[in-house]
Amino acid sequence: MGATHEVLNQAPPLTGFSTADDPALLEALRRDGGAWGEPEVRELGALAGSAEVQDWARMAEEHPPVLHTHDRYGHRIDEVEYHPAYHRLMAAAVDSGQHAAAWSESRFGAHLVRAAKFYVFAQAEPGHGCPISMTYAAVPALRAEPELAAAYEPLLASRVYDFGLRPPLGKRGLIAGMSMTEKQGGSDVRANTTRALPQADGAYLLTGHKWFTSAPMSDVFLTLARTEEGLTCFLVPRVLPDGTRNPMQLQRLKNKLGNRSNASSEVEYDGAVAWRVGEPGRGVRTIVEMVNVTRLDCVIGTAAGMRAGLRQALHHAEHRRAFGAELIDQPLMRHVLADLAIESEAATTLALRLAAALDRASAGDESEAALRRLGLAVSKYWVCKRGAGHAAEALECLGGNGYVEDSGMPRLYREAPLLSIWEGSGNVAALDVLRALGRESGALDAFLAEVDAAAGADARLDAAVARLRALLPQLADPQRAQLLARRLAEQMTLVLQGSLLVRHSHPAVADAFCASRLGGDWGHAFGTLPPGVDTGPILERAHLKDAR
Repeated sequence: MGATHEVLNQAPPLTGFSTADDPALLEALRRDGGAWGEPEVRELGALAGSAEVQDWARMAEEHPPVLHTHDRYGHRIDEVEYHPAYHRLMAAAVDSGQHAAAWSESRFGAHLVRAAKFYVFAQAEPGHGCPISMTYAAVPALRAEPELAAAYEPLLASRVYDFGLRPPLGKRGLIAGMSMTEKQGGSDVRANTTRALPQADGAYLLTGHKWFTSAPMSDVFLTLARTEEGLTCFLVPRVLPDGTRNPMQLQRLKNKLGNRSNASSEVEYDGAVAWRVGEPGRGVRTIVEMVNVTRLDCVIGTAAGMRAGLRQALHHAEHRRAFGAELIDQPLMRHVLADLAIESEAATTLALRLAAALDRASAGDESEAALRRLGLAVSKYWVCKRGAGHAAEALECLGGNGYVEDSGMPRLYREAPLLSIWEGSGNVAALDVLRALGRESGALDAFLAEVDAAAGADARLDAAVARLRALLPQLADPQRAQLLARRLAEQMTLVLQGSLLVRHSHPAVADAFCASRLGGDWGHAFGTLPPGVDTGPILERAHLKDAR
């Protein structure tokens, strides 16, 4: 019996590549003090692009975590069971130092190198990145209580993934979570009703319900609860020092759109033991640094998703023929792919610049600290919001092949909105821009100084900066400022990206970005670049050099 059909005109599987094969990434490392970490980033990128890790990602997504509230005898256990593939991803991330290891690294550029690692490995599977990011972000908040930081920080920074519910200080490495929002308030954490009752030994007992607690099998959590002084930050262990379970009851796991490999839960504190972190009544101020660090990872994660979607779209176009020619040679498809590449590089370059600002701020540079604060606020709004549209267009490049789960594109598409929602969705992020402008001394000056570093290099960028400056006086009216907040955040991000690309990227990328995003010669969808854009260098720069 003869073969019924022969498979033709299909792209081969995309495996055996490196997610670190990315000029924007490597140039940023070399430019901003992270060149020493390039070998480790390249090694991790090769792992992320391997068939083995791609299989881990698929299995972790297809076999989401399962909640077991009770054991077979009726005892309350509140445990979440993960597929082994999830643990392999976590172990690889911790071993490579994507979590809190950067805080214990003495070499300058540690946070940039860590950001690069997070970027390359998140392209393999983003769900496990949530607890990795929270562990990274917990350290600066925990330092508000030096005694707790001295005990827990070395274990949070340990490169050992030691899974299981045991007393935290007896483990070889720890994972941290955060448990902030409640059902009545969401992002408005000041509406929280969880209560904290002080005890004679200095601990507190927490009673209340948390609406979103991600990675509930973490060893410790930072949370907010009310004391007599007001909203206060606390450290809550899953297991108490005597080995008993802290009374944190997992009511259910969220049935989420994406991020399926990672468990998110509703938690009931029923007299849970906790230790205060920072000053009583200053919980929001204590936790804000954790929020800023996780917002950085939202931007990095979005950039990683864009790069992953672009790579799949390019690979498909390079191996598919339509209407008598390779897709990659069709003029309209080239414009779509080039547009996606420009968006991807702009996001990556900005994310890594903000990571470099954290290195400089940690070294005492106040101007870089101010730039990071405002830069994170605007980019959390705009870059993360661009992720979903980018994922949709990249998926569409594969046509029906991209719509099926086997392609991996639906996973990217489902994940993208999370990064725009987590740590404050659109309006919260936009209003935070106004807050940063009003409260952070020197933030606007530092931002404009960074943008003005490219002054005179491109007339379209100069004109966009002038429009931004003309908009700023209108913020004096608080009501009008709110109405302008989204437009302001968008324009600030675009001029910052334009300045970075003009100074550091390939001239073709910078020219196309300035013509479209800043000069207005652009439509409302990807693929509407000006007809004269030179797509050749843009696509060559985005092309995987080591793909097989």
